[in-house]
Amino acid sequence: MTIKKYEPLNLYTNFKKSAERYPEMPIHFDEELVTFPELGLHTTYKKCEEAIIQKAAHLHRFGVRKEEKVIVYKSAKFDSYILAVAISYIGAVPIMVSPHLPASTIDIFVNRLDQPWLLFDSETSEKSHQLNNLPDSRLINAEQLFKAPLDGYTCEQEELPKDMIAYMTHTSGTTGVPKLIAHSANSMGWRTKYQRRILNFIKPRGLVAFHISPVHSRFNIGVSSLMSLGFPLLPIANPSKTNIEKVLREYKPYVLETHPNHFVQWASLAREKPDVFQSIKFYHSTFDAINKETMAVFLRTSEYKKPIFLQIYGQSECGPMILRGHTLQSIETLNARDMGIGVPGLTEVRIVDQDGNPVAPGVSGNIQMLSKGRALTYYKEEARFEENVYGPWWDSGDYGMKDEQGRLFLQDRQVDLVETIDSTLAIEDKLLDTLTFLDEVVIIRGENDSPQPIIAVHDDKEMNWDAWWDAVSDLPHMNEPIVMKYDEIPRTATMKVQRLQMERELKK
Repeated sequence: MTIKKYEPLNLYTNFKKSAERYPEMPIHFDEELVTFPELGLHTTYKKCEEAIIQKAAHLHRFGVRKEEKVIVYKSAKFDSYILAVAISYIGAVPIMVSPHLPASTIDIFVNRLDQPWLLFDSETSEKSHQLNNLPDSRLINAEQLFKAPLDGYTCEQEELPKDMIAYMTHTSGTTGVPKLIAHSANSMGWRTKYQRRILNFIKPRGLVAFHISPVHSRFNIGVSSLMSLGFPLLPIANPSKTNIEKVLREYKPYVLETHPNHFVQWASLAREKPDVFQSIKFYHSTFDAINKETMAVFLRTSEYKKPIFLQIYGQSECGPMILRGHTLQSIETLNARDMGIGVPGLTEVRIVDQDGNPVAPGVSGNIQMLSKGRALTYYKEEARFEENVYGPWWDSGDYGMKDEQGRLFLQDRQVDLVETIDSTLAIEDKLLDTLTFLDEVVIIRGENDSPQPIIAVHDDKEMNWDAWWDAVSDLPHMNEPIVMKYDEIPRTATMKVQRLQMERELKK
């Protein structure tokens, strides 16, 4: 079925319609959900919707009401999303928060949100009880609450006005305390229109496996769009290579999506055991840049003649923006900084100078975005949001260039620019493409703002210094690399490297 019209996105209403249209469509899990144990490892759209209505009744009986805000602060699994659906059933506003954030950051969120509810599980229980700004009466222990009998208690669905704040996520926090990004049913609806347009090209509607942060706006847009088109789902909670091998061999998905850094981590598995990924025809990556050799590794594993690696460039504030599909043939001559073009009528980008004036093709500058799905504001930080607004345009904080054909080339984050290097991302890509024993390459500002590489070596590999110095011999001068363990590199919930934090640590 092709969906062409625009529809505002109410999380529960979309789920309900999908469950009515495809009641027996399966959803599989690699681990049981702590707050929905009754679903087991296999469920359907309809059974999941029935469980959502029950959880909504529990929350309503506990005291959650329409327009109130509920922080979802729990383990990063699919039930974070379906709890948000239950909260939207009541007409309350889910605030999606990464379980990695410390209690001090949650206290800041609490102050902004004016005495919200906070829903937690065993993973976040200790931090939830360390909060200074929220009384215990506003804490909801999800695992305990949902075990209590409902005794026939029910509540009716309530919807918020379409332009009212209905959902919040937070920024990655790569530059400090995350900001709360406010979305409405209308702003999210434009994003699902974009997503559905892309998904309509995937035929047949095969199993979609994904490991992405459930608190990111990408998650609700992706799952809502997939369900509206009737895709079977396989949300993966555990991204370890051992688990990925087990799950992909068992379920043989047709589509796979994850963060770029997880693809980099899984690349060694794809090289050593390509049959693990052979069932996949469509790969999907968003959130951050990805190097072309990593894409090529996965495309080579596919049993299909023309597998596709779909790369989408976007931002939480604007949603998915720029699209490009890669094949083994196109990657041979690919400049990995080439993100592609926008979707006519929905998204567009332009390049401007420091004063916000558009520049000519081929000239680098700040990347600004035009999106019908732009978020409403940063909650209680409206002035910070407006700093990036240029009429209908949004300054992304990224730095790049557009060519004569309108293709966008992403070069750096504006705050990460290194004076002696045109594009740190391009150099990082080249080194990851060339040095396959590396899991990560990050270039930050070191002593005297000189280029400082930070690298991580595969667990089962050794550092090859001769190969390193040979690979950097024709690149701009850089300091000797600092070798770190992959897991020691500070990251956000979507696996983006926190570069500024690393710079501060380096300069102490």
